[in-house]
Amino acid sequence: MMKTVSLLAAATALTVGAAFPAAAMDVTLAQSSAINTLDPHGSASVGLDLSVLSHIYPTLILRDPSYELVPSLATSWKAVDDTTWTFTLVEGATFANGEPLDAETVKWNLQRVTDPDNPTRISSWFSSIDTVEVNSPTELTIKTKNPFPALPAQLSMFMLLPPKWTADHDPVTETMSGYLYKVSDYVPGDHITMVPNDKYWGDKPAQFDSVTFRVIPETASRIAALLAGEVDMINKVPASEIKRIEDAPNASAGAVDSTRSVFIKFNTEKAPLDNKLFRQALNYAVDKDLIADALFDGLATVSNCQVMTPYYFGYNPDLKAYPYDPEKAKALLEESGVDLGQTFEFEIPTGTYLQGEEVAQAVAQMFADVGVKTNMQSMEFGAYLDKYRKAHDLGRFSLLGQSWATIDADGLLTLFKPGNQYSYWNDDAFDQALIEGISTTDEAKREAAYKKATEIMCEEAPVVFLYAQPATYGVSDRVDYQARGDDWMRAFDMTPKE
Repeated sequence: MMKTVSLLAAATALTVGAAFPAAAMDVTLAQSSAINTLDPHGSASVGLDLSVLSHIYPTLILRDPSYELVPSLATSWKAVDDTTWTFTLVEGATFANGEPLDAETVKWNLQRVTDPDNPTRISSWFSSIDTVEVNSPTELTIKTKNPFPALPAQLSMFMLLPPKWTADHDPVTETMSGYLYKVSDYVPGDHITMVPNDKYWGDKPAQFDSVTFRVIPETASRIAALLAGEVDMINKVPASEIKRIEDAPNASAGAVDSTRSVFIKFNTEKAPLDNKLFRQALNYAVDKDLIADALFDGLATVSNCQVMTPYYFGYNPDLKAYPYDPEKAKALLEESGVDLGQTFEFEIPTGTYLQGEEVAQAVAQMFADVGVKTNMQSMEFGAYLDKYRKAHDLGRFSLLGQSWATIDADGLLTLFKPGNQYSYWNDDAFDQALIEGISTTDEAKREAAYKKATEIMCEEAPVVFLYAQPATYGVSDRVDYQARGDDWMRAFDMTPKE
């Protein structure tokens, strides 16, 4: 059993100007894909870009490995009423260049991502914000257009840039630290190395001399690097490899429940995926229990007809998974009238989801067993994102895994809301249920609204619901690590082993 470590030492008692503890060690974390941007407002990829940038840029609030929200730049926050929040900040905090980390800076950052003329990747996160008022350097008030009970959780993903520095630099390719570490070396596509930021404004947790994120796309190569002592942490370890790592003399491995669901996304904007019977048939065609057991040694939990896992507020425990029934699938396919002589493109982002290529191959075979032919098209994750987000031109089938760091239905289900660039599905009743869910802070009313939304989604089947991806990991015996299942990959969830 690994020793549990705190996310931040004395998180509620931040002290400006505290000295770093004695030098510890270098630590290296291996990622499966290269980061896409250094601008924290230009990515929503928690397990990739944002994990790296969370070492460099501060947030008002942090979510610790137990999923609790804890203070960071904000020492406290409270809801004044359904649409008003106040935040109190650390006094005297600065970026490494001396720019203040104060209420005006927070306001500028929120204005940057809510500027309708210059939307960023995460603008939709904060579309409910109406005004940001600076009460003093250490206090601000955020007013929202409608109740936004998940605002503190959403802010745990929102990193702050220095305004003056940003005016003269490109944050896509450059950084200016305001948090624990600063960049010392960056080779795009290969690695990024950080060293402690000696201008950090808070109490110093157990630090490393340096933190390096290395890009190692191949699973076998990541495992080999761990066992060779070249890296200290890897994730997305195939279930079949956990025992081998556990048996090694210098490493250990494990799995925890995850907040990420994996599914086959349908582009319902392209025929015949606008046909509900066809979509339902494909749900009956897939043996999800076989995938969970055979590919993941039982570590994956079959999704019960929804994309949320039990950690989420709004999770519906009453839904039942589509059973594996290939005969019913064939009957629905015939009833749908879809021409099965055609071949459907099936897009697979490589090196992204745990054993994703194996899962896609299994699903493609199960589709073929009921007469649905596919052409599997593998692509690098960045290229997949370009099709998904920029071009808005996904293939008719694609393998996708999604989670939301607020662990709230308001975040994850919004990815399927009509008009959202990630949706590829337009259902008015589902949309109305989501609107009801965000129109109140009453938890019972919110749960009722999301129950309705998940029931609609289950029936309409805009995806093939598959499983909750297990959060598997391997760590060297040089560190203690508190495992988490919400995609964050952070050196400050580790300490050097004594």
